[in-house]
Amino acid sequence: MLFRQLEPRTARTAAEVMKFALWPFAVMTVLNRVFIKAINGFVTDDYRPVYNASFEFLNGRPLYTADFSSVDPHYLYYPSGTLLIAPVAAIEYELSRWLFIGLNAVAILLAWYLLLRLFKFGLGSVAAPALLLAMFTSETVVNTLVFTNVNGCLLLAELVFIHLLLQRRDLWAGVALGLSIAVKPTLAPLLLVAAVRGQWKVFVTAIGVPVTLTAIAWPLSADPEKFFTEVLPYLMKTRDYFNSSIGGNAAYYGLPHWLVLVTQGLMAGIVAVSLWLLWRYYRDDELFFVTTFSGVLLTASFLLLSLGQMYYSMMLFPFLMTVVLRNSVLRNWPAWLAIFGFMTYDKWLSDRWQSIGRNLEYLRVTFGWGLLLVVVFCVLGDRYLAARREGRLQFGIDPAWMAKAPDSRDGVEEKPTPAPAPDRDDPVTPIEEREPALK
Repeated sequence: MLFRQLEPRTARTAAEVMKFALWPFAVMTVLNRVFIKAINGFVTDDYRPVYNASFEFLNGRPLYTADFSSVDPHYLYYPSGTLLIAPVAAIEYELSRWLFIGLNAVAILLAWYLLLRLFKFGLGSVAAPALLLAMFTSETVVNTLVFTNVNGCLLLAELVFIHLLLQRRDLWAGVALGLSIAVKPTLAPLLLVAAVRGQWKVFVTAIGVPVTLTAIAWPLSADPEKFFTEVLPYLMKTRDYFNSSIGGNAAYYGLPHWLVLVTQGLMAGIVAVSLWLLWRYYRDDELFFVTTFSGVLLTASFLLLSLGQMYYSMMLFPFLMTVVLRNSVLRNWPAWLAIFGFMTYDKWLSDRWQSIGRNLEYLRVTFGWGLLLVVVFCVLGDRYLAARREGRLQFGIDPAWMAKAPDSRDGVEEKPTPAPAPDRDDPVTPIEEREPALK
């Protein structure tokens, strides 16, 4: 059956044309990113400090010895994260790095499949190659593989968490989230999603897993207390390099502190109103609510907390996929201008206009995250004001025309192309009109 799918055929529908065109691009792009760009590596190497710390952990030596005055990548994982990731140092560095690249690539591919299924798409749909190509051409996937960090595994944990949360399998959803928090706190804001849905059992395992792993790792580490006395204070500070949060760019450009606080306060207000409108009017539309609420929360955390790096945007893939839902807040061009800002792999550094190019490159991520939050606020606010003006708030805030808009949940799985009818220009000769056979 697999080889039958690979058989060269001439497309008969527009959907088949798109699939036949996109699949080769998608597959070859994946192979290029994993086996060429990632293996080649880059001057930024997130994996080296992880490997070195894992090696020291396995040999009972101190881990948290980084010089935080430098801009080189540092080892910043919790003791629980060290316990989980320590096996990578059981083999020599180069092979270990290749295997870790492979692990993250597989995790991203599994997340891609889970994302398709979450929105009711199958591998036979046009969405499958389109999404795969979009993911592996984005900056977040490319640099996750090239820099060799753990973000691919975190994306998989996020998709598993969302699937289990929607299925009301709370304890297992908490396990998926807890394993990610044990390594990095990137997905910790998603606990609020479980809280507003009243799924409190999620907290049992989401908190219990990292606490248990920390308790196991503590006596096995030479200096676990230094994470809390040295690493954690560093993480709480807003650094002025490789940081696209509001505070990070403000520190780089030397903006006054009051302006930073006003900007952060304004954006926090926009986020709060958006989250309230989502909870008030969309919490019964579970798929839309969970994915959109999560996306707004994570975008806000990247923008408003002390550290926001461009490749964190990988965690927004479930939110961006909501564009296939009829009530999506992303069906407008400003939303995709914002997404271009933090997803594209393009570089805006210019040899001719150096100052302008540098500003565009350094600020596009911050403005992208900020514009996305503004778009969500404006779309939801406009729907709310229109519904209040028309006296239909008790029925929700979606306009009437939206009920007939296309939606992936309506059943978008493409049906197999039927066998072609006989060519009418060359009709089959009826039996009675054929010449009699020679006797």
